[in-house]
Amino acid sequence: MRGAPHPLPVSRYLAVLAAIVAMGFALVWVWVAAMPLAFLDPEYPVWRAKLAMLRHCDLGDVLVVGDSRAAVDVVPALLPVRTTNLAVGGGMPIEAYVALSRALACPTPPRRVVISLDAAHFVVPDLFWERTVKFGFVGPADLALLRRLERETGDATLADPKRPDGLPTLLRGWLYAWRFPPLYFSSLATGGWCLRWWRNQAAYAAALAARGQYYFGRGDGSSTVAVEGHMAAFAPLPVLDRYFDRMLALLAARGIPADFVAMPMNQATGHAVLPAVRAGFAAYLARYEARYPGFHVVGPAMPTWPDRYFGDEFSHLNPAGAKLLSMRFGQCLRGRLTEVSETDCVPTVTE
Repeated sequence: MRGAPHPLPVSRYLAVLAAIVAMGFALVWVWVAAMPLAFLDPEYPVWRAKLAMLRHCDLGDVLVVGDSRAAVDVVPALLPVRTTNLAVGGGMPIEAYVALSRALACPTPPRRVVISLDAAHFVVPDLFWERTVKFGFVGPADLALLRRLERETGDATLADPKRPDGLPTLLRGWLYAWRFPPLYFSSLATGGWCLRWWRNQAAYAAALAARGQYYFGRGDGSSTVAVEGHMAAFAPLPVLDRYFDRMLALLAARGIPADFVAMPMNQATGHAVLPAVRAGFAAYLARYEARYPGFHVVGPAMPTWPDRYFGDEFSHLNPAGAKLLSMRFGQCLRGRLTEVSETDCVPTVTE
């Protein structure tokens, strides 16, 4: 008579369990690395499209860098020259510098650069770790430069994410670059692992077709006061100021002219902005205009348009507002390229 089967030794049981867990973790890692369009935030495909245009040096004559207002407001299809919009949501001088430095490494760099950043994106860190790093817009080499500039300026504002995990900047950057699964578990959960695939694929194709332009809000107007209306002063972060200076120095070294063109804010925000904030931002830009002959501030630093042209509470233009701005911007841009016009690129629009 055969005896009862011997139970699996505890050590072998633990080894088998560990192997199963490791295999499961490896499969998740492969999914995270290979299929980010399947689960990442709906804005990710737009960033990916901009990276693709940079990678293929598909840039054209004019390059736009900056924040989300520029990403929405400047519609390349309505401009008279081939333009690429590499502005990104939450963009600060660091994202603009990274995009520009890669663009200038292309065999045929843009003939002119348009920089558009609102005052708040010099003062308050936005979504650097949550988007810029997580979406792969910057990598370990970019973070190494950030770490060096933080040491030089004594400003480590960008070193830690909003939810500190205790990891050093460079290590966290490498883990994001390697798509380390625990950093993406929240996205996997909210994205349903694969439920965003079809929508994100469509958004990616649309962003490529639109040469980087995309919308946030599409409402028929907004009277909500945006961030500038809540600022007590304009005091740029030293590390962001350093990136802005490096960007302008890079352009000057290559002999490429650049225009700073501020996107409009809604009337409610314009009324709420303190005079000291408005004057401080204008003076800051004027100092750089004096330092770099190829850099020009075109129009007011904080223009205001009627509330009806805005689609959300962050002063992003709605489609009607973006069309109006881009058509007028196109006229200005044509003149800037021929250097025969000083037309305000974002003229005042009244009721």
